[in-house]
Amino acid sequence: MRALLHCHHHQHHHLPRQILQNPLRPRLPLAEMSCSSLALSLSLPSASPKPLRFAAASSSSFEHPLFLRLPGAPRNGSPGLGLGQVGRRSRAFVGVSVGSQTAVDDGLFLEYKPSTAFLFPGQGAQAVGMGKDAQSVPVAAELYKKANDILGYDLLDVCSNGPKEKLDSTVISQPAIYVTSLAAVEILRAREGGQQIIESVDVTCGLSLGEYTALAFAGAFSFEDGLKLVKLRGEAMQEAADAARSGMVSVIGLDSEKVQLLCDAANEEVDEENKVQIANYLCTGNYAVSGGLKGIEAVEAKAKSFKARMTVRLAVAGAFHTSFMKPAVSRLEAALAATEIKTPRIPVISNVDAKPHADPDTIKRILANQVTSPVQWETTIKTLLTKGLKKSYELGPGKVIAGIVKRMDKKAEIENIGA
Repeated sequence: MRALLHCHHHQHHHLPRQILQNPLRPRLPLAEMSCSSLALSLSLPSASPKPLRFAAASSSSFEHPLFLRLPGAPRNGSPGLGLGQVGRRSRAFVGVSVGSQTAVDDGLFLEYKPSTAFLFPGQGAQAVGMGKDAQSVPVAAELYKKANDILGYDLLDVCSNGPKEKLDSTVISQPAIYVTSLAAVEILRAREGGQQIIESVDVTCGLSLGEYTALAFAGAFSFEDGLKLVKLRGEAMQEAADAARSGMVSVIGLDSEKVQLLCDAANEEVDEENKVQIANYLCTGNYAVSGGLKGIEAVEAKAKSFKARMTVRLAVAGAFHTSFMKPAVSRLEAALAATEIKTPRIPVISNVDAKPHADPDTIKRILANQVTSPVQWETTIKTLLTKGLKKSYELGPGKVIAGIVKRMDKKAEIENIGA
């Protein structure tokens, strides 16, 4: 996949808990913000593929055709891992890809050579009406039925009919985007030539929440187990947000260094409980800042003096991807420890360090810490493009990711597959 936008990794401030209050000024959801701000600112031999079933903790499971690369396969352009070399590393991967829990070299995918990528959206991409297209594809429609049993409510009804306030809530939007994005995969599969496209994908990643979707697509865990994790993640993040007066604001028109200086200036005027930091590195000119409400207000007040084009308060529950989310980490750690995670069949790029990981224990640790770490989306996309990504697909609601990729490289080839 095409590497998503370059992200500079900054150490985050350790911020104490606070009590959440809704900001007094209008907010835009992340997806709407990203679109508007972008506009304003801008290896196996050929063998027949066999679907492998990943066992879930429950009796149900989610199937994806998996394509393992055996020694001797071409380096790129065919079903497989997309690795630069296919010798000893490929044999080692095949050994763990079928469920072995033996130790795995976490650097297995570091030499990946991307050709075709699947990119999955994060929270903020949701919109009332999503999921309707999926009902014309039986396999996609079945995902919503499976989700109902896990979630305890009619997910499709909320996706299709709202109300918007309910769909936008953290506890609903995260499962909704996860399911709808994987439904988009099935919509593509049902399209003429879609199966061939899916087989050609040799790298994947997702923005924040979308990393879980990418891992499910890559076979690291089952659809059901992934949904259970996403459900808990949304609940844990909401609880952490409810304990803090915090928020997020998008700063448009500045590079990351100037946004950091803006944060530093804002932090000079607030106490430790209201410190802010860059939380989402989306692309040059589009960065999200998270932190205490007073710090967010200070960023908004000072932005024009730093020559920012504009700021947009985001419609999220709290200061995601900062230490404000630390209360959610222990719950995620416990849930991840109880979940079977396998080495992905293709590289999945982490939001935390913009690198692919193969070791299941490392993946679990990174997912737990992801909610308190800045999202390195800019680095991810830039790396993919630099490594030679030829084509990418954004699967799921919205077109935020496509806009980001195009902003980074106007010639980049990316297609949106909605549901």
